[in-house]
Amino acid sequence: MTKPQVELSRAQVLAHRRRVGALDERLPPGRTSLERAALAGLQDSMPRAALLSIHARVAATEPTTWEDPSLIQVWGPRFSAYMVAERDRAPFTLGRMPEDARGRRRAEDTASRLRDFLKGRRMTYGEAGHGLGMNANSLRYAAPTGTVLMRWDGARQPIIWTVPAPEMDVRDARLELARRYLHVFGPTTAAAFAEWAGIRTAQGRAAFDGLAHELTPVRTPIGAAWVMSSDEASFRALPSPGAPARLLPSGDAYFLLQGADRGLLVPEADHRPLLWTSRVWPGAILVGGEMVGTWRRSEALVTLQAWRPLLVVEREAVEAEAGSLPLPGLRSEITVRWEAYGQ
Repeated sequence: MTKPQVELSRAQVLAHRRRVGALDERLPPGRTSLERAALAGLQDSMPRAALLSIHARVAATEPTTWEDPSLIQVWGPRFSAYMVAERDRAPFTLGRMPEDARGRRRAEDTASRLRDFLKGRRMTYGEAGHGLGMNANSLRYAAPTGTVLMRWDGARQPIIWTVPAPEMDVRDARLELARRYLHVFGPTTAAAFAEWAGIRTAQGRAAFDGLAHELTPVRTPIGAAWVMSSDEASFRALPSPGAPARLLPSGDAYFLLQGADRGLLVPEADHRPLLWTSRVWPGAILVGGEMVGTWRRSEALVTLQAWRPLLVVEREAVEAEAGSLPLPGLRSEITVRWEAYGQ
């Protein structure tokens, strides 16, 4: 029997995403909270972006929290730098393994050459590429084997090394990656999953087909989509009050969206290009559960731009968030500057 389609409003969708993303109320410090904060991975392409994403979700985050042994860095979806839970290495690596013979052979051959060259050593990926006589960026093709880890502090080249492959079947890893995506980004589609993961559309469809017995069809203001059946209660629950303020870094999972999903999160068309720019994205300002502006940082200076007039209490909450950012290596206290909208 075909499952009945569930109608979901914008408020229900965003409330669920904030709830599972721990953006309404920070989680207590500790490994369990860090692993939950990294359910969909923490993009770390901008220096210390993952740390700031953790700070938005976990209380008492410090400049060194990203070094917790429960977390690792890999080349994840779309070969971007990601921080993920160590226990989740398989979904974020093997889950993206190409299905075509050529792609899989390239991944496995690159990983084998790198392992044989490093022989247990750690070195920058530039040095490893030079030693192998290949473009260092090509080493990213080894990432889907799950055998390459890295450490990038945001300043110098990543240091890389190899580890044994995860003990998980590639198909199972992809299904688990799809579950994570559906849980954090849902409602969503197979095509959106494939684009996010950096895999072929056919692989995305196959993953959703493999999860068919775990999915429920829904209709949202932007069209038909799917959610995990286990999440239906969360979508139907009364929305929690949004946090007074959160500063989300560039590439944060909450707004790592494409297409119509952007319009659902930011309804005002003239605001969307300010958040999803054609170059490096700024950070996003979240007030009371709604996107209200963007922010950027240069050393200890945080520049804020609101898209609407903020109440005094809202401005104070945003400034308090800016002042609490756990940024390493600052030579002075964080200062805040408000920039006029449209400037």
